[in-house]
Amino acid sequence: MEIKNQETHYDVIIIGGGPGGYAAALYCSRAGLSTLVLEELFAGGQMAVTTQIENYPGFDEAIGGINLAMKMEAGANQFGTTTLQEKATAIYPQETPKRVLTDKNTYTCGALILAMGAAPRRLNLPGESQLIGHGISYCATCDGALYKNQKIAVYGGGNSAVTEALFLSNFASHVYLIYRGNQLKAEQMLINQLMKVENLELIPCTKITALHGNDHLSSITLTHKQTEETRLLSVGGLFIAIGRVPNTDLCRGHLALTQDGYIPADETTRTQLPGVYAVGDLRTKPLRQIITAAADGATASIQAESYLRRR
Repeated sequence: MEIKNQETHYDVIIIGGGPGGYAAALYCSRAGLSTLVLEELFAGGQMAVTTQIENYPGFDEAIGGINLAMKMEAGANQFGTTTLQEKATAIYPQETPKRVLTDKNTYTCGALILAMGAAPRRLNLPGESQLIGHGISYCATCDGALYKNQKIAVYGGGNSAVTEALFLSNFASHVYLIYRGNQLKAEQMLINQLMKVENLELIPCTKITALHGNDHLSSITLTHKQTEETRLLSVGGLFIAIGRVPNTDLCRGHLALTQDGYIPADETTRTQLPGVYAVGDLRTKPLRQIITAAADGATASIQAESYLRRR
């Protein structure tokens, strides 16, 4: 019979089993700290839905996101990390020891590392989930090289969308930058760079209203916001850059959050609460990639070890 509400103490609890979480777990476990990783679904987080990863050091050929995630999990577990597939439902980081509630148990710890990540804001159109990794992407740096000499579209009008369009223009035969407003919201410097790109076309005042394709995206339906006219645009890939949503609901009421919901934490990964660290995509940072999340995890583990040793 399953025992509910059983309290178990660890030196470090890590919420989230992505690259930041498992890098932290690897370093913590190798330092001799009892370490628990709580992952609601499966190892890897957003990385696991990427079909091919070509920009993570150490692999001379592309590796699937799930495969890389499994390697990260195995690497941490071999040094004693405990991984449990449980959903964290509440945290009490101000307490001593710190307390984490899940859908199955209650755990306590000396140090808490938050690695829940951030999810790309989606279009919420039929077929979107099925086409992720098969023509739909949320990261040009991750997947851009897969679309060499193809016609692709970028959706969004801010700095991120313009930056992705500029990057993708180096690979694609033609890039359509689609945005809902009359004008781009990006910085003028980026817009100036955009205007110099020959294989890029701007499509303003337009929203994407349908996705087409079975095994792979083949086209998208565009609807003009003012005239409501529609047209079909054939593309091999669609990069959605309309923002991200950090998974920080657990932190509300416990930690300060930015207006966009991110945890303010610098390169030390320390938050305003002693012994609580934020790593990966949920913290304020200039670049959100697998390698930067892993670097955060290593940094947080060193900070956590130092904190625990002092105590």
